[in-house]
Amino acid sequence: MIEASLFQQRDEIRKSIRQKRRLLTQEQQQDAALKLCEQVLTHPKIKQAQTIALFLSFDGEIDTSPLISQLWALNKQVCLPVLHPFHRHHLLFLRYTPSTTLVKNRFNISEPPLNVNMVIPISSIDIIFTPLVAFDEQGQRLGMGGGFYDRTLENWQQKSFYPMGLAHTCQQVAHLPIANWDVPLPEIITPEKIWHF
Repeated sequence: MIEASLFQQRDEIRKSIRQKRRLLTQEQQQDAALKLCEQVLTHPKIKQAQTIALFLSFDGEIDTSPLISQLWALNKQVCLPVLHPFHRHHLLFLRYTPSTTLVKNRFNISEPPLNVNMVIPISSIDIIFTPLVAFDEQGQRLGMGGGFYDRTLENWQQKSFYPMGLAHTCQQVAHLPIANWDVPLPEIITPEKIWHF
C-alpha cells in the first residue's frame, strides 16, 4: 500500500512540474537557457572538465543548446546519452559534434545514431549533467521514472565522473517522496542559483 501511494505521489509531482515547465513562454525559456549557460561556464568544475555529458532538451526541459555551443567553442568534448541497445534501462554516451546527425529514440528524444566508434566510456567522462523533472532542498532528484540516470549515477562517488542536475527554478519542490533506488545529486544548477547539497 505504501509503495502504491509513493508511486502516486511521485506521479502527481511529475504531472504538476511538467505542466509548469511546458507553460513557460519561448522568451522565458530562452532567458533561462542563457542564464543557465552563464552559471555553468563560471563553475570551477566545468572549467577543469574536458569531457562533459549533456542531454538535449525535451518536454519543456531547460534548453541546453546554447550551453552545448559554448562548450564546443571552448574545445570541450560533449557527449549525449543513447539508450543502450542490449541493457534495458541503461545508457551509453556518444560523442556529439556540430556535424552529428540525430535520430529519434523510442521516447521520441533526439540522440546520436549508435556508432561504436563514437562511444565515450563512462570512465572518460568528467561531468554528467542529468535532466530531472523535480528536485528538493536535499538534492533529491525525480526523473521521468525509467531509472536510466539512477542506474548510471549509482555509487558515482566511486567513479571518475561528477554528476550535476540542470533545471528551471520552477522545478524545485520542498520535499520529494523518495524511493530506495533514488540517487541524490551533489549539485543542481538553475538559471538563478547553484545548489550545493
